[in-house]
Amino acid sequence: MKLGDEISGYHVVTEPTNANGGKCMWAFAEKDGRQYFLKRFLEPKRPREGSTASAASRRIRLEVCQEFEDRHRGIMKRLRPDARGGGNLVLATDFFHEGSTYYKVTERIDTTTLEKPQTLEPRQKAVLLKTLGLSLQLLHDIDVVHGDLKPLNVLIQKRDGAAFHSAKLIDFDDSYLSGSPPGRQDVAGDSLYGAPEWRRYVQEDESVQPEHLTTAVDVFALGLMTHEYLTGSLPAHDERYGSPADAVNAGETLRLDSRLSDSLRGLIRATTSLQPGKRPRMGTYLKALKDPTVCALVHRRPGTADSKPPAPAAPAAPLPAEEAPGTRVSRIRSNLGRPPASAKPEKPAPEPETPTPTEVKRSRVRINLGDRRKP
Repeated sequence: MKLGDEISGYHVVTEPTNANGGKCMWAFAEKDGRQYFLKRFLEPKRPREGSTASAASRRIRLEVCQEFEDRHRGIMKRLRPDARGGGNLVLATDFFHEGSTYYKVTERIDTTTLEKPQTLEPRQKAVLLKTLGLSLQLLHDIDVVHGDLKPLNVLIQKRDGAAFHSAKLIDFDDSYLSGSPPGRQDVAGDSLYGAPEWRRYVQEDESVQPEHLTTAVDVFALGLMTHEYLTGSLPAHDERYGSPADAVNAGETLRLDSRLSDSLRGLIRATTSLQPGKRPRMGTYLKALKDPTVCALVHRRPGTADSKPPAPAAPAAPLPAEEAPGTRVSRIRSNLGRPPASAKPEKPAPEPETPTPTEVKRSRVRINLGDRRKP
């Protein structure tokens, strides 16, 4: 793919790049007078006609490609652009292969985004988090896991004349059905926002099987992003660990900003629980934001944020399939459980007033819609 190419009717109008693209190249293109975002996957590759590869090699490559196609087409079929509440989802409009290479197309949109959502007023923050939560609820209701939820894949925008900012969710290339992710070597994600079970899955922990990667993976990332959107930083943890999930897997309790309201601290504690089944569903998350004042930061007197530190989390344990309640998709079950109705909210712990996020190496960051500063 290069500037000026014609690919299945799409005319490439910018120099292709792989900026923030992982194993993809992307460029802007035009077709029938409309502008599009065109993505070229670097893998998998279909066998070329006349290839000298053995029959066995061709068969294996075709099986990999068929699985890749089925996953993408299956997600596109479920995520309809005209679905109720889908206005904040930026969805693919075309998916095809030309020669040995796969391509995916979305309409070109304004990629500008608010860089510091923590500067918004409490009501603005509440509306922003609600629009993001509603988009995830739409996905989870049809048993779809976004799979790479992070700020880079959320555009925060305000239309001309609108009173509030909204969150547009992008990049569904790494989405999968709840409980049926790609293999350990192929599943995508970002180690900074990945859930504990996802981290253990990619680290070849055999106690975590594919059925344990459910919509709860997104809920963990949403909890981290909620803290970041409200305070400007992720929850803090010991610098020995490369990510919040690694710290949680080691039995550490994430340190939350003491300025957060008790209600939001309890919500973030729940969403970042070690056990997927203890994380709340999206309906519970949205209900917690019904009163926008919960998003206000409060300056507490020293020593009044908590009465005692929370008990350390239990070490990571195997996730048995029988603990996975929820809607069944063929043989797949979601283990995104609800907290018991009788459970009491744990008391938050004393923490630094302004925790500093640990710099960690990101792993396998996937494509977004390009340089947001230069639409």
